[in-house]
Amino acid sequence: MRNSVLRFISACLYYSGLVNLIRWWMLHSGQRLIILNYHRATGEELRRHMLYLRRHFRLLPLETALEELYTPCKEGLQWLDRRAPLVLTFDDGYYDNYTQAFALACELQVPITIFLIPGYMDCGSCFWWLDRLILHARVDKAVLEGRIYHLDQQEECKALAQAIDARVSRATSLAQCEGFLASVRQVLAIPACVVLEEKPAPLLTWAQAREMEQSGWVSFGAHTLHHPVLGSLADPAEVQREVEGCRTILERQLGHPVRTFAYPYGGSKDIGKHGLRAVQQAGYDWAATTIPGFNTRRSNPYLLRRVFADVNQHWLILAAKTSGVWGFFACLVGKAK
Repeated sequence: MRNSVLRFISACLYYSGLVNLIRWWMLHSGQRLIILNYHRATGEELRRHMLYLRRHFRLLPLETALEELYTPCKEGLQWLDRRAPLVLTFDDGYYDNYTQAFALACELQVPITIFLIPGYMDCGSCFWWLDRLILHARVDKAVLEGRIYHLDQQEECKALAQAIDARVSRATSLAQCEGFLASVRQVLAIPACVVLEEKPAPLLTWAQAREMEQSGWVSFGAHTLHHPVLGSLADPAEVQREVEGCRTILERQLGHPVRTFAYPYGGSKDIGKHGLRAVQQAGYDWAATTIPGFNTRRSNPYLLRRVFADVNQHWLILAAKTSGVWGFFACLVGKAK
């Protein structure tokens, strides 16, 4: 229902000409960089997203776009192409980024950037993502923190996922997080072999990552070793290990410097003061958040904003988001309050 309403509103905005008008106004009011934030790539809309974006924006690899934004003397071809620059990023490095996003990137010649979690790649570790945990449950109901969840009901599964996510986001150490998730697997009666032997693997392998990079259409950034909420970790040294260790492994596996980072979850509280400091000390040049908005030359390079993108949403919704019209009306509503 909500998606249908958003699509109807977006269609009104698009076919009224307002999307094109706002996009034109944004383009002529100063240089801006739009960074989209995808996760999964499976869905019928991703092709339509890319086709729309390729037509209306100047699509660039993340590093190229950021160099251009922060180094005015390196404007290059932007004088020949007056469209606003835009970058497509994917967090976590799911396998469908290889089967779907990579294939489309090559076919349509659209550059993409993927932020990887090396602690879960090619090592037999269990990537704990909630949809997989509940999918592999061997029980009809589960008891967590005193509440019973009936797993034959979709709403109950959703509620359980939210409860697990809330606990994980409050973990003050990686050991505490892993211990809690181990107890969840016990509650759901999931044998270790089911997750460890899952085929295909839920995340990219290093071989797939290298193949994607060699195509010239895919670049990679860092997303911590194990995807913790950096702002919740109590020990600054552990924060530093997650941030710096990720870069070390990526550079060893890919054979070149890794300059970009994306904060897990990515909100202000999720980053925390230790997360921001760790990224700067680890030597990254830029870091992306999930804080909504566009970027200008005045933007903090370690707190870059991104626009959330969902492959299950109609391209008209994406058109409204990337034009700036969503932010424009949100600002008006905020002032009215």
